[in-house]
Amino acid sequence: MAERATREALAEKIAGEITLSSDPGATLRKWRTDFDVSQTRLAQELDVSSSVISDYESGRRESPGIGVVRRLVTGLLSIDERRGGERIRQYGRVLSAGFESDVVYDLREYATARPIAEVFRRVDATQITSGNHDRISGHTVIDSIRAITRLSSEEFIRLYGQSTNRALVFTGVTRGESPLVALRVVNPTPNAVILHGIEPADLWDHAADLARIDGYSLAVTTMSIDSMLDELGTIE
Repeated sequence: MAERATREALAEKIAGEITLSSDPGATLRKWRTDFDVSQTRLAQELDVSSSVISDYESGRRESPGIGVVRRLVTGLLSIDERRGGERIRQYGRVLSAGFESDVVYDLREYATARPIAEVFRRVDATQITSGNHDRISGHTVIDSIRAITRLSSEEFIRLYGQSTNRALVFTGVTRGESPLVALRVVNPTPNAVILHGIEPADLWDHAADLARIDGYSLAVTTMSIDSMLDELGTIE
């Protein structure tokens, strides 16, 4: 997807979500924080006081009209472009792969294969088991519940992007049972799996056994989603 088309598609998506939301302020806040833009920075971009942004997000002002929504969205995208456009590219990769951005947070291919151990270190992950491979060429960050409940088996395979030589990162995990069982019906399996939001002590008892059977490296991390996406985004 060309850069301009990506921006237009993303702008339309954000504007549509805010306009149609039952809580437009909360939806605006979600997208602003996704882009790592403070209320003050967005207010500066739009040449308004930060209280205006705060009032919209808290519901103290009536729901913004389409003109205001368009300005808010344009402001977010313009800020990101001046920072290098990484968030726009990130969502572009997800949209190009045919996924909704609330299911897949990021889908990336690396220029060269990287050691799995390096990727684990970047996201402060604790390795549970080692697999049959020691390198990966990309990653996909997934909302585990939405992926499992909304994706078909064919769509699930598309999470691999160009290759299974990658890490699948499942967020919103409580024990790890659901995503690891779901992987059992997908063939082949990825080289590495990272379960986000869980400590080693809380991991499902059979998680390590399934990882060893299917031959992938397994790790867990409690790093915040935003920090994790930022760290993964630095891998080239």
